[in-house]
Amino acid sequence: MSSQKPSIPKGTRDFTPVETIRREYIFSAIKETFRNFGYQPIETPAMENLSTLMGKYGEEGDKLLFKILNSGDFLSKVPADNAIHSDSVKMTTHIAEKGLRYDLTVPFARFVVQNRNQLNFPFKRYQIQPVWRADRPQKGRYREFYQCDADVIGSDSLLNEIELLQMIDDVFGKLNIGINIHLNNRKVLAGIATVIGAEDKITDITVAIDKIDKIGIEKVNDELSSKGIKDEAIEKLQPILQLSGSNREKLAKLDAMLKDSETGQQGINELAVIFDYLENTPLNTEVKLDLTLARGLNYYTGAIIEVKATEVEIGSICGGGRYDNLTGIFGLDDVSGVGVSFGADRIYDVLLQLERFPEEAAVTTRVMFANFGKEETKYCLRLLDIMRKAGVNAELYPDNVKLKKQLTYANNKNIPFVVLVGEAELADGILTIKDMITGEQQKLSADELLHMVKHTL
Repeated sequence: MSSQKPSIPKGTRDFTPVETIRREYIFSAIKETFRNFGYQPIETPAMENLSTLMGKYGEEGDKLLFKILNSGDFLSKVPADNAIHSDSVKMTTHIAEKGLRYDLTVPFARFVVQNRNQLNFPFKRYQIQPVWRADRPQKGRYREFYQCDADVIGSDSLLNEIELLQMIDDVFGKLNIGINIHLNNRKVLAGIATVIGAEDKITDITVAIDKIDKIGIEKVNDELSSKGIKDEAIEKLQPILQLSGSNREKLAKLDAMLKDSETGQQGINELAVIFDYLENTPLNTEVKLDLTLARGLNYYTGAIIEVKATEVEIGSICGGGRYDNLTGIFGLDDVSGVGVSFGADRIYDVLLQLERFPEEAAVTTRVMFANFGKEETKYCLRLLDIMRKAGVNAELYPDNVKLKKQLTYANNKNIPFVVLVGEAELADGILTIKDMITGEQQKLSADELLHMVKHTL
């Protein structure tokens, strides 16, 4: 009987050593920035109670939650009612009490409420962990993926938004990725909908105007009309759609257009404060006011941030914004927060396409000692210990086989230096070092080898 070929669930991935090292390179850059700005790490369980997760992501989100069957005889608690047995939703409530987390935000809100007496507010946290969604797998969309989130909770200050923009600039500077940062405000969008007389159509308006770059103004207007927005409202929207100039000029024009909307005025004032602060904050990236930006419209209540790569067509690689009363879903009201999430998978694709991963991101071992037999190995073990204690990643080939096979192993593993210790080297106390990139060999003492390798790190 033939054994079944092993496989992994659709929408999940294995990562090879090279891929894993490259991913760690991205996570390390993001983590370093988070810590540099005073953010503290937390972790939450892979699974949460379904009562925590359900109803937080809308009806569609609830369908995409991975549910976990109760331990033991999970069918024993199901009533004998046939109506329940034929209804998967009703059945689920009896056989599954837990689910895999869908994002890091709802577990974070639960964490804050549960630990509020131990936390120091404003609380600056970062979290880099996998999340799971029972989505239809397709290119760039997976059922298991990592999120890299940073949030400040318990502060209304717009300095938090400035800090997040600085962090975005810092991370992509470290990763050598050119970006555009787009900024908008939910209150401005609400003000626009109010002054054109289409408050109830705010979602339709923002979805349509988001497509201006792709389909042009005329087709955007057609789409607005098809959604039942009156011609008069569309006419009033035109000057806003065609707004041009610097951020300051756009805000001045918006100020005049939204003078009758209190909410709109609040949004303009918030944006003005942010741009004012930015004038004293040296960023390598320009921050642009973008009125077509409307990420997670129902979720955000203030600033909305989106980041796109300038050299690769890939969509958003980072985004976020301000949300009020996130913890209200768990009974802790009036706690404002603001945060961003870095898309590690998309960042990986950008770096791969641009060939921007540093070569050393594929190197784990710096030095390999070849194996020439028992006495030579004893001598190498002492040297190996010295190298490792000095912070140099080193290994000894375990088998005394042909040198060609050992060098092939080193080549395949991208090990830059191989140390050859044979009879002659043992007698002289000098090592032969082979540079695997140039093919050159030189004779060095153990101290000279250590100095050379440390200076190539």
